[in-house]
Amino acid sequence: MSPERFSRISQLLDQRQHDLTLCLESVHKNHNLNALVRTADAVGIHEVHAVWYDQQFRMSRGAAVGTEKWVNVIHHDGLAPALEHFRAQGQQIVVTHLSPQAVDFRSIDYTKPTAIVVGQERRGVTPEMIAAAEHHIMVPMVGMAESLNVSVAAAVILYEAQRQRAAAGCYQRPSLPESERQRVLFEGGHPIFARLCRLNQIPYPPLNEQGEICADASWWEQIRRAKR
Repeated sequence: MSPERFSRISQLLDQRQHDLTLCLESVHKNHNLNALVRTADAVGIHEVHAVWYDQQFRMSRGAAVGTEKWVNVIHHDGLAPALEHFRAQGQQIVVTHLSPQAVDFRSIDYTKPTAIVVGQERRGVTPEMIAAAEHHIMVPMVGMAESLNVSVAAAVILYEAQRQRAAAGCYQRPSLPESERQRVLFEGGHPIFARLCRLNQIPYPPLNEQGEICADASWWEQIRRAKR
């Protein structure tokens, strides 16, 4: 890995917002998925959650070409495991839903651990997700249209979260666990070795402060013998 690439990836990881996430509930159109994951990456989200109720609509491979190696997309079969994850992380659940309780999206404190939920293109979020949320939010509309495209609405909300967090200094406080940081550095900086490790179930080696592989002779021997 070149010093320039190591510096670029390290800078990216320093600014990842480990306690801010985006949840896609049955969003299935590839152009929306692509835009949503790209926007999540752009504002420093490290983990996106996708909730599925119908297997035929699962996110296709390569739906977010160019960003999938930098943003983890975690798939959930049904709502329960996603909610369990958010609650275990202490995240407030914020859904886009036009209800009597809905507030302007800018009134939410996104510097708190937060999961922002957007729903399926046609039906929106499910009643179960609505019931589980601490906050319902809306993007004010003054035109004839009643709603924005899901990827556009999410981008507007995510950049408000980014604005608040930047003002609070959150991007100056690295929060990604060291083990995850090492994984991304290795996969991003040494993709050929990373592929061989995954293919042959060889543990990733540690990296030094310059991003160089620090492995003993036995690891290198495993790589030499690895199935290509």
